[in-house]
Amino acid sequence: MDEKINYLAKSGIFGLVVADALGVPYEFSSKEKCEGEPMTDMIGYGTYNQPPGTWSDDSSMTLATVDGLTYSLRVNEDDLREEGSEIDILEIIDYNEIMKNFAAWFFKARFTPYDEVFDYGGTTADGICNYKAGIEPISCGGTNPTDNGNGSLMRILPIAYFIYFLSRKYSFSDDDKMKAIHNLSSLTHGPRRSRMSCGTYVLIAIELLKNSFEDKNLSLDEAVNNGIQLAKEYYENNDEFKETMPYFYGIFDENIKETPKSVIEGRGYVVASLQAALWCLLNNDSYKETALAAVNLGQDTDTTAAIAGGLAGIYYGYDNIPQH
Repeated sequence: MDEKINYLAKSGIFGLVVADALGVPYEFSSKEKCEGEPMTDMIGYGTYNQPPGTWSDDSSMTLATVDGLTYSLRVNEDDLREEGSEIDILEIIDYNEIMKNFAAWFFKARFTPYDEVFDYGGTTADGICNYKAGIEPISCGGTNPTDNGNGSLMRILPIAYFIYFLSRKYSFSDDDKMKAIHNLSSLTHGPRRSRMSCGTYVLIAIELLKNSFEDKNLSLDEAVNNGIQLAKEYYENNDEFKETMPYFYGIFDENIKETPKSVIEGRGYVVASLQAALWCLLNNDSYKETALAAVNLGQDTDTTAAIAGGLAGIYYGYDNIPQH
């Protein structure tokens, strides 16, 4: 059982990191340039002059989150001994530890491949600086419309594992599950659109984990659509998020797979990033094709690829991520 869990963990995290590294040399390239000269394999240098395989802030913050969530489990070990009991998942997560990790990345280059921080978003930087100034972790993230970048979506995947595997042993409410995701987003990105994007993405990731771990044999389309529908039902029945639903029309009320490529954009706006990642995932038949498709949308290439790559990694498995 532990071996299967470890394999799934490697699949999603390596899926995200490899796709991130694939996109790093191409960041800020236009969609037109990528269509004319498409990316076909892992290369180096380019935008940030980094060696091949270098990951960016997307992966660093994801790894920082993995470390913080693992710490949270470790310090709550005594409270997690009795399987089948009800737990307070909001109390178990140590957001302070996760923010410490973010600060260690930002200021000391921890979780980076070469002890260098070469890429980060302004909203993320503001959130980390707010934490260093003494603000409580969950209140650190900006809440203005201009703070709806993809900086929390790119690092949110680890909580899908945290929630899914805890839910197999313990009970907690769906509301607390969603609040835990929203809180993790709010460490740097607090607007409703950012929190909803993270919630939708994590519910999709959980459905993919469930499909693999429980051998449900659902198609990729079925598993992804299950997650989308769960998110839609939750948010349309939640008063806090009702007014934000129209921003998600392209995700909740359309068949993303059939959306014309001309509409899909790999830019840094969080809802566009989520839609682009899901479009790449649903319109390709392997991990490699999904990651390359995300990079070849141009613009925020590393982040679109990381978001798509994490889900593709879970579905296709670690063994199907090209080693080179």
